[in-house]
Amino acid sequence: MDLVALVDFVTVARNGGFGRASRASGRPKATLSRRVAELEASLGLRLFERGARMLKLTEEGRALHERAGALLTEIDETAAAIASGGDRPRGRLRISAPLLFSQTAMGKLAAGFALKYPEVRMEVTTEDRPVDMVEEGYDLVIRVNPDPDESLVGRAFLRDGLVVVAAPDLVYTVGDVVPVVIRGTPGQSSSWTLNTPTGRTNLQIDPVLSLSSMTMVRDAVRMGVGAARLPLSLVSHDLATGRLVRWGDVEGPETVLWALYPSRRLLSARVSAFLDYLKQAFPLGTADELAAYVED
Repeated sequence: MDLVALVDFVTVARNGGFGRASRASGRPKATLSRRVAELEASLGLRLFERGARMLKLTEEGRALHERAGALLTEIDETAAAIASGGDRPRGRLRISAPLLFSQTAMGKLAAGFALKYPEVRMEVTTEDRPVDMVEEGYDLVIRVNPDPDESLVGRAFLRDGLVVVAAPDLVYTVGDVVPVVIRGTPGQSSSWTLNTPTGRTNLQIDPVLSLSSMTMVRDAVRMGVGAARLPLSLVSHDLATGRLVRWGDVEGPETVLWALYPSRRLLSARVSAFLDYLKQAFPLGTADELAAYVED
């Protein structure tokens, strides 16, 4: 395979077109087009779907871009590290993180990392949706209980649990229908299953307020509007001070936060450094540890 043609293909794929790739690389547009056509001919595959105004990777082109792009990035970073006499983290680090973790901990993490590694330019975006790391140019994503993905590897770095909490003056007895605050839109369920010190119980619920974030739900619960299911780390301080009381633990799997990155043989120094920084921040990976980190 012609490595120059492969480099040209990755350049075009990253820039989304021959014209933009030409301007970014300084190589003639006609040369890039010819090299990509030669690569397609040698592979016997169409790598791009060419329209009048758009250029789109085929399924085969996407697979080649994912693997070849990661490999070429590693080569560039290795060469830069050798040239600078070491593997000190430097360059841009793009991270996608979920809303709640971003609101509570990511600002502090990002600032601490930036102070420790001043040559890294960190960019953090907040979103709960699954992102395409290759297409959207992320180096690392943080996700809650992610679905299996063969193209990604990762590390679980925090574990949390959901608890049902309420203001101290909101009380209930078995059989009562309890006002609750929920995140998102009400579902079909009319009850929550709880594990309490006295055993397993079903709580009959009436969603009286629907909000779009966990921090908003917590603030509403503090006001006494109703009970809510919230991460233990988010309400740990309120429980310790008596501002909220714990009715029980939500039955179901624990909440696990993962740091995910493209499956590749070598990690960039930036990603490796951030993974190590996460481990230093949360060595045990418990809900209490996250709560203490946020309150510190």
